Amino acid sequence: MTQEDVLYRFRLRTIALARELGNVRAACRMMGIHPSTYYRWHGQMVRYGLEMLRPRERRRPRMPNAVPPIVEHRVLAFALGHAGVGPRRIAAELARPKWGGLRISPSGVYRVLRRHGLNTRSKRLGLIAGYAAPPERRPPATAPLRHIRADRPGALVQMDCFFVGRLSKTRGTVWQYTAIDVASAYAWAELHVTPRNPAVRWTTALARRVAADLRRHGWSLEKILTDNGSEFGSAVFSPTVAQLGARHSRIYAGRPQSNGCVERLHGTILEECWKPAFARFFQINLTGLQRELKRYIEAYNHDRAHTGRWTRGRIPGQVMGATKTLSG
Repeated sequence: MTQEDVLYRFRLRTIALARELGNVRAACRMMGIHPSTYYRWHGQMVRYGLEMLRPRERRRPRMPNAVPPIVEHRVLAFALGHAGVGPRRIAAELARPKWGGLRISPSGVYRVLRRHGLNTRSKRLGLIAGYAAPPERRPPATAPLRHIRADRPGALVQMDCFFVGRLSKTRGTVWQYTAIDVASAYAWAELHVTPRNPAVRWTTALARRVAADLRRHGWSLEKILTDNGSEFGSAVFSPTVAQLGARHSRIYAGRPQSNGCVERLHGTILEECWKPAFARFFQINLTGLQRELKRYIEAYNHDRAHTGRWTRGRIPGQVMGATKTLSG
């Protein structure tokens, strides 16, 4: 052990002793140093990390593009607090004023997470849940697809249902009924229990809710796109959409990418809402899931930074005009 290592351990022991005793002056008397020396060491440690307690000759060199410790700590804290989001979302959120306006690229976020062994969702969720999550499947590389266009809110709304599962003390199957406005990325999602398959009563109720929300913000529902499920193909759903002044269209069988916006929303809710919720809860019930979904959709529409092709960093509530309505 060199003299530099002895000095480094002495400084670490001084700071640890002050925390154990809860009295800086008593710790400094025991270690034989002046309190001003302790506060100088402590300030350097808080600002630059433990490496600053080493003698200058033994510190690791800082590269020009190195991430400052305070930014690295913010990245790790946000990644563990929101285990379902990826590097691009983390970079977009940290750049907002509410998180301090920290500027870091998605690749820089990924390097920080990889350095700490948290570069995949499964590793972050496994750390929260306390067990090793199975490895994620990498989607096969495909050619770029054509994108769905919508010029204004209400021009195209996609709807679909997502199977959540069967819960204890809940008779039936829990389904998530989801809708998204393509132009603004504004989302609606509800949980309902049915004996087996999704029910048309809940899809029609969701269609009415979507039309009412669009009307309240000054837009009109023009078109709804769904798959060919029985909950959308019955003699009840299409007449309801017609009564709302809109058209009901169905995708071609075997081409779910035609309904890609709502399918992507299902994946986003799964990664950012359901997986973290299932990792945190010891006992899962319908009431808790409904509360989690309501909280997430509220944040998704009015607080979440979006990096999509059409939103371009804007919040869906801003595009819809809902943020102005809520604040007023």
